[in-house]
Amino acid sequence: MVEPVAGAVVGVDLGGTKISAVLGDLGGNVRRERTVPTDPRGGRWVITQIVGLARELAEAEGIGAPGLRVLALGSPGALDRRTGVMAFAPNIPSFGELDVAREIADELGVQVVVDNDVNVAALGEHWAGHGRGCEEFVFVSVGTGIGMGVVIGGELRTGARGAAGEIAYLPLGADPFDPANQVKGPLEEAVGGEGLTRRYAGGAARAAGRHGVPEIFAAAAAGDEHARAALDEEARLLALALRTVAAVLDPELAVLGGGIGSRPELLEPVRGWLVRLMPRPMPVLTSELGPRAGLLGALAVALRAAHRTPLPTPVQAPVPVPVPVPVPVPVPVPVPVNPALPGPSSLPGRAPTVADGCADGQLTAAGA
Repeated sequence: MVEPVAGAVVGVDLGGTKISAVLGDLGGNVRRERTVPTDPRGGRWVITQIVGLARELAEAEGIGAPGLRVLALGSPGALDRRTGVMAFAPNIPSFGELDVAREIADELGVQVVVDNDVNVAALGEHWAGHGRGCEEFVFVSVGTGIGMGVVIGGELRTGARGAAGEIAYLPLGADPFDPANQVKGPLEEAVGGEGLTRRYAGGAARAAGRHGVPEIFAAAAAGDEHARAALDEEARLLALALRTVAAVLDPELAVLGGGIGSRPELLEPVRGWLVRLMPRPMPVLTSELGPRAGLLGALAVALRAAHRTPLPTPVQAPVPVPVPVPVPVPVPVPVPVNPALPGPSSLPGRAPTVADGCADGQLTAAGA
């Protein structure tokens, strides 16, 4: 159980199809998790879901909402830090009209931190995955959509308007001049979940929508040539995107994550195409955390914020109770990706130690 005096934090990973929430103590231990489908109506209905999940997890842990100290949310879109609005979030209707952090804080009465979901996932990968020890790396998430978290000089870079890494809008995969491809972006139209499904359905002369992403991977494993061709094209387009990124940023590592990107079946095809595009390809790895990178990244962000905020003085204590001193965690601006956080000591489904992508000194170029 979480110690009520210390309190707890909540990390939330918001996607176009599901919302995952995790409650952790201040030592970095995962206590409870819950995942629900994203309300397709978006906007305040999704806000209500996030608030409800936080309350549910807190009640189940026996501390209630007053025991929560920070909620951190990773959301699709680019955060306008002046208004608090998440722009470029087409998969969550009406989200671009709300100050999401304020809406949630007003409901829960706790500190709320909001950032782009892929940026948050990059923080998770840096905290507990292959990004450990990396000064220059990119985290590319491919699922319902596609986005990228950029780490340069050990710091998360978000750009002048928070839109750095919005590679969905690279002019690849679909006609970038077609207005229909400018909403979600040409690359996302081609490699996002719907694009992959459409490609398989068309090649196999099947009805679109009857075969989801998991079924496509299963069909490819069973020898379906149409499924294999659809996944090979997915890998080719991802390699083109990585080649473009490498020309601009020259990262020491690229990590693939998300519901599609973290599939191990894609790794070698992506590396194979990259070898044909670059004389010295950068190393490419599949996320150490898989689809959980965003969730654990949100937990890391919440922990960092909690350790910078003094605990409240207990009210009507029977004996004098000293206020605990928060652990000092310096946070320069822009946001650093290697904060002095507790280790991820109880991550379900993982060994207690992780491979350090850049720190282990074993990275090799793609295809080497």
